[in-house]
Amino acid sequence: MPSFDIVSEIDMAEVKNAVDNANRELDTRFDFRGVKASFSITNDAAKLSAEHDSQLRQLADMLRTNLIKRGIDARAMSLETPSSSGKTWTQAVKFKEGVDQPTSKKLIKLIKDKKLKVQVAVQGEQLRVTGKKRDDLQAVMALIKGSDLDQAFQFNNFRD
Repeated sequence: MPSFDIVSEIDMAEVKNAVDNANRELDTRFDFRGVKASFSITNDAAKLSAEHDSQLRQLADMLRTNLIKRGIDARAMSLETPSSSGKTWTQAVKFKEGVDQPTSKKLIKLIKDKKLKVQVAVQGEQLRVTGKKRDDLQAVMALIKGSDLDQAFQFNNFRD
Protein backbone atom coordinates (compact mmCIF):
# COMPACT_ATOMS: atom_id res chain seq x y z
CA MET A 1 0.00 0.00 0.00
CA PRO A 2 1.54 3.37 -0.96
CA SER A 3 2.45 5.74 1.86
CA PHE A 4 4.58 8.76 2.74
CA ASP A 5 5.49 10.85 5.77
CA ILE A 6 4.79 14.53 6.31
CA VAL A 7 7.64 16.09 8.29
CA SER A 8 9.01 19.52 9.09
CA GLU A 9 12.80 19.43 9.23
CA ILE A 10 15.52 22.04 8.96
CA ASP A 11 19.16 21.42 8.14
CA MET A 12 20.91 23.39 10.89
CA ALA A 13 24.19 23.28 8.97
CA GLU A 14 22.51 25.26 6.19
CA VAL A 15 21.11 27.69 8.78
CA LYS A 16 24.63 28.20 10.11
CA ASN A 17 25.86 28.80 6.55
CA ALA A 18 23.07 31.33 5.97
CA VAL A 19 24.01 33.18 9.19
CA ASP A 20 27.67 33.24 8.12
CA ASN A 21 26.70 34.58 4.68
CA ALA A 22 24.51 37.24 6.30
CA ASN A 23 27.46 38.32 8.49
CA ARG A 24 29.63 38.65 5.40
CA GLU A 25 26.93 40.65 3.64
CA LEU A 26 26.61 42.87 6.72
CA ASP A 27 30.30 43.76 6.47
CA THR A 28 29.83 45.06 2.91
CA ARG A 29 26.60 47.00 3.44
CA PHE A 30 27.04 50.79 3.22
CA ASP A 31 24.09 51.57 5.52
CA PHE A 32 25.67 49.49 8.31
CA ARG A 33 29.11 51.20 8.21
CA GLY A 34 30.14 52.24 11.72
CA VAL A 35 27.14 50.47 13.27
CA LYS A 36 27.49 47.67 15.77
CA ALA A 37 25.28 45.00 14.24
CA SER A 38 25.78 41.26 14.10
CA PHE A 39 24.28 37.82 13.66
CA SER A 40 25.08 34.91 15.96
CA ILE A 41 23.83 31.35 16.15
CA THR A 42 23.44 28.81 18.94
CA ASN A 43 22.29 25.20 18.71
CA ASP A 44 18.68 25.88 17.77
CA ALA A 45 18.27 29.66 17.44
CA ALA A 46 19.87 32.71 15.89
CA LYS A 47 20.32 36.10 17.53
CA LEU A 48 20.24 39.48 15.81
CA SER A 49 21.71 42.54 17.48
CA ALA A 50 21.83 46.14 16.29
CA GLU A 51 21.72 49.71 17.58
CA HIS A 52 18.13 50.43 16.51
CA ASP A 53 14.94 48.41 16.08
CA SER A 54 14.58 49.41 12.41
CA GLN A 55 18.03 47.94 11.80
CA LEU A 56 16.77 44.70 13.37
CA ARG A 57 14.07 44.51 10.70
CA GLN A 58 16.73 44.94 8.01
CA LEU A 59 18.83 42.21 9.63
CA ALA A 60 15.82 39.88 9.70
CA ASP A 61 15.23 40.52 5.99
CA MET A 62 18.90 39.81 5.25
CA LEU A 63 18.72 36.54 7.18
CA ARG A 64 15.45 35.55 5.47
CA THR A 65 17.02 36.20 2.05
CA ASN A 66 20.09 34.13 2.88
CA LEU A 67 17.93 31.29 4.21
CA ILE A 68 15.99 31.20 0.95
CA LYS A 69 19.23 31.18 -1.04
CA ARG A 70 20.37 28.16 1.00
CA GLY A 71 17.12 26.26 0.29
CA ILE A 72 15.39 26.74 3.64
CA ASP A 73 11.77 27.86 3.62
CA ALA A 74 11.35 31.27 5.26
CA ARG A 75 8.20 30.10 7.06
CA ALA A 76 10.41 27.98 9.32
CA MET A 77 11.81 31.19 10.84
CA SER A 78 9.86 32.76 13.71
CA LEU A 79 10.94 36.10 15.13
CA GLU A 80 10.63 36.73 18.86
CA THR A 81 9.85 40.19 20.22
CA PRO A 82 12.82 42.56 20.15
CA SER A 83 14.30 43.67 23.46
CA SER A 84 16.44 46.65 24.32
CA SER A 85 19.25 46.77 26.84
CA GLY A 86 21.03 50.07 26.92
CA LYS A 87 22.10 51.02 23.43
CA THR A 88 21.70 47.56 21.88
CA TRP A 89 18.55 45.95 20.51
CA THR A 90 18.47 42.16 20.30
CA GLN A 91 16.01 39.75 18.76
CA ALA A 92 15.95 35.96 18.89
CA VAL A 93 15.02 33.91 15.84
CA LYS A 94 13.65 30.43 16.48
CA PHE A 95 13.32 27.75 13.82
CA LYS A 96 10.23 25.53 13.73
CA GLU A 97 10.97 21.82 13.50
CA GLY A 98 8.58 18.93 13.80
CA VAL A 99 4.82 18.87 13.38
CA ASP A 100 3.29 19.79 16.73
CA GLN A 101 -0.11 18.52 17.86
CA PRO A 102 -2.28 21.56 16.91
CA THR A 103 -0.70 21.69 13.45
CA SER A 104 -1.15 17.97 12.95
CA LYS A 105 -4.84 18.32 13.88
CA LYS A 106 -5.20 21.09 11.30
CA LEU A 107 -3.51 18.93 8.66
CA ILE A 108 -5.73 15.94 9.43
CA LYS A 109 -8.85 18.11 9.29
CA LEU A 110 -7.70 19.62 5.99
CA ILE A 111 -7.20 16.17 4.46
CA LYS A 112 -10.46 14.76 5.85
CA ASP A 113 -12.47 17.75 4.56
CA LYS A 114 -11.33 16.98 0.99
CA LYS A 115 -12.72 13.43 1.41
CA LEU A 116 -9.69 11.78 -0.16
CA LYS A 117 -9.43 8.03 0.30
CA VAL A 118 -6.40 8.08 2.55
CA GLN A 119 -5.66 7.35 6.20
CA VAL A 120 -3.58 9.70 8.31
CA ALA A 121 -1.76 8.55 11.44
CA VAL A 122 0.24 10.70 13.85
CA GLN A 123 3.67 9.24 14.62
CA GLY A 124 5.45 11.50 17.08
CA GLU A 125 6.38 14.69 15.22
CA GLN A 126 5.41 13.41 11.78
CA LEU A 127 2.30 12.21 10.00
CA ARG A 128 2.04 9.01 7.96
CA VAL A 129 -0.41 9.15 5.05
CA THR A 130 -1.49 5.81 3.55
CA GLY A 131 -3.79 5.19 0.61
CA LYS A 132 -4.62 2.63 -2.06
CA LYS A 133 -3.72 4.82 -5.03
CA ARG A 134 -0.62 6.84 -5.71
CA ASP A 135 -2.79 9.59 -7.22
CA ASP A 136 -4.60 10.08 -3.91
CA LEU A 137 -1.27 10.55 -2.14
CA GLN A 138 -0.13 13.05 -4.76
CA ALA A 139 -3.41 14.93 -4.29
CA VAL A 140 -2.67 15.13 -0.54
CA MET A 141 0.81 16.50 -1.31
CA ALA A 142 -0.64 19.15 -3.61
CA LEU A 143 -3.26 20.05 -1.00
CA ILE A 144 -0.65 20.53 1.73
CA LYS A 145 1.65 22.55 -0.55
CA GLY A 146 -1.28 24.82 -1.43
CA SER A 147 -2.43 25.27 2.16
CA ASP A 148 -1.51 28.37 4.12
CA LEU A 149 -0.17 26.91 7.34
CA ASP A 150 2.67 28.90 8.90
CA GLN A 151 5.15 26.06 8.61
CA ALA A 152 7.22 24.41 5.92
CA PHE A 153 6.50 20.73 5.25
CA GLN A 154 8.55 18.08 3.48
CA PHE A 155 7.44 14.69 2.21
CA ASN A 156 9.73 11.79 3.07
CA ASN A 157 9.71 8.03 2.78
CA PHE A 158 7.42 7.75 -0.26
CA ARG A 159 6.71 4.05 -0.76
CA ASP A 160 4.81 2.63 -3.69
